[in-house]
Amino acid sequence: MWNQYFIASNLQEAASLLAKYKDQSKIIAGGTDLILEIERGGHTEINTLIDISRISGLDEIYSENDSIHIGALVTHNQASSSAIIQQYAGCLAEACYQVGSPQIRNRATIAGNLLTASPANDTITPLVALDADLVLISPVGERKIKVADFYTGVRKTLLQKNEILKEIIIKTQKNAKSSFYKFALRNAQAISVVNAAVLVTLNGEVIESASVALGAVAPTIVRIMNIEKAVIGKKISDLSLIDFSSLLDGISPISDIRSSAYYREEMSSLLVKRCFENIHKSILGQRSMPENPITLDGKCGPKDIVEIHESILIDENHPIETNINGKSYIFFGAHQKTLLHLIRENAGLVGSKEGCDEGECGACTMYLDGKAVMSCLVPAPRAHHAKVMTIEGISDGITLHPVQKAFIEEGAVQCGYCTPGFIMSAVKLLEEHPKPGENEIKEAITGNLCRCTGYYKIVKAIEKAALEDKR
Repeated sequence: MWNQYFIASNLQEAASLLAKYKDQSKIIAGGTDLILEIERGGHTEINTLIDISRISGLDEIYSENDSIHIGALVTHNQASSSAIIQQYAGCLAEACYQVGSPQIRNRATIAGNLLTASPANDTITPLVALDADLVLISPVGERKIKVADFYTGVRKTLLQKNEILKEIIIKTQKNAKSSFYKFALRNAQAISVVNAAVLVTLNGEVIESASVALGAVAPTIVRIMNIEKAVIGKKISDLSLIDFSSLLDGISPISDIRSSAYYREEMSSLLVKRCFENIHKSILGQRSMPENPITLDGKCGPKDIVEIHESILIDENHPIETNINGKSYIFFGAHQKTLLHLIRENAGLVGSKEGCDEGECGACTMYLDGKAVMSCLVPAPRAHHAKVMTIEGISDGITLHPVQKAFIEEGAVQCGYCTPGFIMSAVKLLEEHPKPGENEIKEAITGNLCRCTGYYKIVKAIEKAALEDKR
């Protein structure tokens, strides 16, 4: 467990801290993987966490000189909602949209997904297909490396101990279309059994070039050169005639708890075909994901994020100063906790619940600087000079919020354990989409699990709240 937590104000300071504390330190941004790994007993050597999540400018997506630049703090929700990413790197937008839940996607960064380096991670595959570059910085300068060359094995990369991932760069191509397809054991919050990404450049319907990548079928993401060569010169609409299974090369799937190696191999060719089909459908005007996906990130409300001008240390002697439900708090000795335990144990606000403690159930959903997050995966020091809202802050203490009122009237409160998380997600949904449809409601609560299996009444309650909310 970490003993000191730095909130860095810029990349140079972060790099200096990383060099100073060497093998005992680690960079953290979203932290959705890292906090879970530490909670499970991993990274025992880590004494110092260096938080870069408050560094200005690193959360930007912009286009310049025929390239897309994606900062190290860009989250999956930002990427999936970005018009630039959707237009020029559609497969990446589709992959980001399928990572975890809205609450996870509000914290988890693409950079973090890349650095975790699992071959089943969803964003690596499209970035390999897109031939993306990574820009790494250290106290001695910058270097650029291809995503495809960055990985040496399962959870192994060429990142040096003194380096930080600064940005991802994707070269845009004229007349290019791309698609990502994921197969998992459930529709949301699931690790890929297999995933695939395809990029093609087209002359009308004829394929002029192709890039095909597969994930979770080898120690690293692999390009399928045989398929790439086979489709050149063919019409995108004619690819249903090709037997891709005979063209798979370079894959070596394993058998594990999620799938047999044989099944992964069989699914690989099917997913590649689905990607080509999705590209053909996109030419015909059909979308494979919403143009404005649900994010629960407070788009319709103010985001008052306090800017950090110099690095801040949080440890045993330096407290967390935060604002919870409009009230200021100072907490000593809470620097090793998660936000969930800070709120419950130190602030005494016990409405938010600990269910899985792994970011799966959503019972701990809170708002951090206006965004819905899984508080069990947020380090408590991230709340320093931030605004937090819990279930206790949803109503004014006298009148129930329309969502709370509708949950009671529709009988959506069952055992009640998961209810605070559902309400937090529903309130943020109505802030983002005041009149959501049933599919949008279901999408918004994909990060919330009800062990009483009573989703029908929950959906009805949110529909009723949308009709009655006059705010």
